[in-house]
Amino acid sequence: MTLLIKNGRVLEPAQKTDRVADIFVEDGIISKVGEQIKETADTVIDAEGCLVMPGFIDLHVHLRDPGFEKKETVVTGAAAAARGGYTTIVAMPNTKPVVDNEDVVNYVRNKAKNMVKVHVYQAGAITKGMQGKQLADIEKMVKAGSPAISEDGKSVMDAGLLRDAMRIAARLGIPVLSHCEDANMVRGGVVNEDANAAKNGLPGISNSVEDIIIGRDVLIAKETGVKLHLCHCSTRESVEIKKLACQQGAHVTAEVCPHHFTLTSDDMIPGDTNYKMNPPLRTKEDVEALRRALKADVVEVIATDHAPHTKEDKNESMLRAPFGIIGLETAAALTYTELVLGGWLTPMQMAEKMSYNPAQVLGIDRGTLLEGRPADIVVFDPKKEYNIDASKFASKSRNTPFDGRRVTGAVRATVVDGEIAYQAEVVR
Repeated sequence: MTLLIKNGRVLEPAQKTDRVADIFVEDGIISKVGEQIKETADTVIDAEGCLVMPGFIDLHVHLRDPGFEKKETVVTGAAAAARGGYTTIVAMPNTKPVVDNEDVVNYVRNKAKNMVKVHVYQAGAITKGMQGKQLADIEKMVKAGSPAISEDGKSVMDAGLLRDAMRIAARLGIPVLSHCEDANMVRGGVVNEDANAAKNGLPGISNSVEDIIIGRDVLIAKETGVKLHLCHCSTRESVEIKKLACQQGAHVTAEVCPHHFTLTSDDMIPGDTNYKMNPPLRTKEDVEALRRALKADVVEVIATDHAPHTKEDKNESMLRAPFGIIGLETAAALTYTELVLGGWLTPMQMAEKMSYNPAQVLGIDRGTLLEGRPADIVVFDPKKEYNIDASKFASKSRNTPFDGRRVTGAVRATVVDGEIAYQAEVVR
């Protein structure tokens, strides 16, 4: 099968090339990148006026499968990913049963292999049952295909146990994806600890809840030599700690989610649990610090923390409703609108943070548009203006604070291994 993508502005982050060119794909591989390619193709995409980037890679997705299929499945999550321009996603292990053994890894891998086009990787849990008491069989999960381990949704509070896990991960050459939260300091908090929380009578979560564990984890990472990736950084202090850790020789990368670089706690609508996520929405000062860190490449990755919940889940009080929002189908538009058009990132940096850098964290041969590499590609229209409409999402869930928000930038097509996984209808 052959595919020709014509006339697009090709952003190749591995070599930082930015030019108008064509891409010719044969049997799932990029065979030629150049101007006015003449080869005849089975399928042609005219990308004039569009950005052509490596397919996006999301290091942080909750697919809820197995165990919580009412919220999302491997199939619906992958469909949402493709609509959002994602060609590779990494699923977190907090399912039922927890992904703490090779059998559950194989379940997700086989379901993805047989039912979806998007590449779905399954991260393994650090501890059995995510209970923080005994290490999971990390080596067997890695052999089954897990590219990373994570206790996402919580931190391993036993520092010695975490150090043991990091030593294993370092030996196996995989990263640890760290959700940084001191469970002993949360104390029932549901929103950021600030004047808004006090006004609405809600218990708050302070910045130090996140920052203390980030500090602990980077110190252990430095000692063990493991690759540490900090999930969903939300505070101004977190990026300062991360920057200092790298200066001191630790192998640490970090991600920020679109909701954390777009919204502040001032934007929350009282009682609307679609604004309840963990970490919570922080202050204007925190958001500006995150944007500066993204611009300066202190933070290397943009990830979604796609966390689907049913309407019934979210139709509770702020105290009782679960944390989390969906993000796979809004991340690219929010990144382009808020950061590229906002002057914080160049289009090339967008490609780096959503494609190339995540691939580097995982150590996979994707995230580029070089000849000879797998043809994972996204065609992105940077001029399309529209209101986000959650009713049209491919995800099973609709829990987003961005429904109705005006954005610029839309995915026109998503190509996975040379095959079209998603193509939008184009209205001229």
